Amino acid sequence: MNSPITHPLPPHMTLHRFMRTYAGTSFVAHLMWELAQMPLFTLWQEGSVATILYATIHCTIGDVVIALSALLGAVLVIGNAEWPRERYAAVAIAAVGLGLAYTAYSEWLNVYVRKSWAYADAMPLLFGLGLSPLLQWLIIPPILFAMLRRS
Repeated sequence: MNSPITHPLPPHMTLHRFMRTYAGTSFVAHLMWELAQMPLFTLWQEGSVATILYATIHCTIGDVVIALSALLGAVLVIGNAEWPRERYAAVAIAAVGLGLAYTAYSEWLNVYVRKSWAYADAMPLLFGLGLSPLLQWLIIPPILFAMLRRS
């Protein structure tokens, strides 16, 4: 059964075009989030400007890879040949869930196992994981999916 379509996408919107647009808007949105949340990590106090800039860009690129991988996975499992014109909401919800699940796993792995980064005392925690990275995936992708649906 197809998801209800309240704002049909233009006929020229293909999966390829959607993913390119999603990648570009995702890069900008995640870059802004990474810059805003940087003081919640110890790198903000301990790292040089160059290290902080590198980490910000590196993490932003990683966010885009996660976003595109989650989207592609959701399209392959839930979408159909007419996506994004059909099953848009179902794919969007699944992509958000996949991105959030991967981020939770990655935070746990990199903070507690690999010790690749650490949270500053200012980072609010949820079940030992940084709340800011989790919120990032509950806020940015849904906003982007809504914006792209309406544009």
